[in-house]
Amino acid sequence: MRLTLILLISLLLSACMKDDPMNQAFVSFEPKDIDDGLIISNPLAEGIDPEKLTSVYNISYNDETLWSLRSLLVFKNNKLVAEAYLKDEKDITTRHLIWSSTKQVMGILTGIAVDQGLIASINDPISAYLPEVLNAYSEKAGITIEQLITMHSGIDYNNDGVGGQTDKVLRQIPDNITNFVLARPMRTAPGTDFYYNDGDPQLMSAVIQSAAGKPTDEWADEVLFSKIGVRNYNWVRYKDGTTLGGFGIETTPRELAKIAMCVADSGRFNDQQIVSAEWIREMISVKVDLSGDYKFGYYWWYDATRNIHFTWGHGGQFAFIVPDQQLIVVMTSIPNTQGDYQIQADEALPLVDHIIDACY
Repeated sequence: MRLTLILLISLLLSACMKDDPMNQAFVSFEPKDIDDGLIISNPLAEGIDPEKLTSVYNISYNDETLWSLRSLLVFKNNKLVAEAYLKDEKDITTRHLIWSSTKQVMGILTGIAVDQGLIASINDPISAYLPEVLNAYSEKAGITIEQLITMHSGIDYNNDGVGGQTDKVLRQIPDNITNFVLARPMRTAPGTDFYYNDGDPQLMSAVIQSAAGKPTDEWADEVLFSKIGVRNYNWVRYKDGTTLGGFGIETTPRELAKIAMCVADSGRFNDQQIVSAEWIREMISVKVDLSGDYKFGYYWWYDATRNIHFTWGHGGQFAFIVPDQQLIVVMTSIPNTQGDYQIQADEALPLVDHIIDACY
């Protein structure tokens, strides 16, 4: 009797799940003009085959490996030619976490800080900006800015948690997030190994905050966001007032696209130079030649086989820049998925390939 009941419940649940589609029905990818500063066009006018692009959107709606995808936007020649919101049309203006795509924003801000002379050189030690390093953590005094922005600090900061170090700990203790990162032991000598983690960009945020004399997010609004028309966002500060550097930005796909557009146009936006072209070239060039297809610059990812630069946030938050086609593809996904349930770059990039194939 008990087995029969369990089977019956399972069948009912299965039926309910089948009746509940992954996404809304795909109707159109025609962009809406919501007066947010973006230029609207259409695929045919910008050299993209509309029928092929329709096939790409059908794939995005029906491929079960992409079930968590929330949005897909296509920009050609700095114009928005296609967009769709697979879960909820309100996502056009609803903010969601972009997680580690925040790191790529930190890369841009580091360049602006260098341009403005707030940071004299990326070869400077962090102790030049964070005097507490010398006072309490002398073994880390020689870590340089460049080592922070290439994930080479050597600090043993594990994003997955180690020895009680978890996101919960960071939300509740310690009182000072900078000291928390600095208090971690060293895993290698600075500059020795690439080690992807949230601690290095968190220290970078602390450096910028110290140099600017105000929270990193407040300064970022003055020197970057307000200048490229990014208004619909929130950037979380830790309880001690330090802006989160490894994650923490909540925004929309359209606003994320503006950040990518600035990078794609060599640091310019609407004919205004926001960050020097020289910095952009350095930032997106290969600084860490990782095994496999993906390389790393100053917080920016690079697919060497495709010549694509991109942001990459947990769950599947991407802005892909395809310079050969003057193309930008933005994908955002359900932000809090884990393990196999999150969209990885390997799963997102084939969709970009299809969009590239649709270009004349």
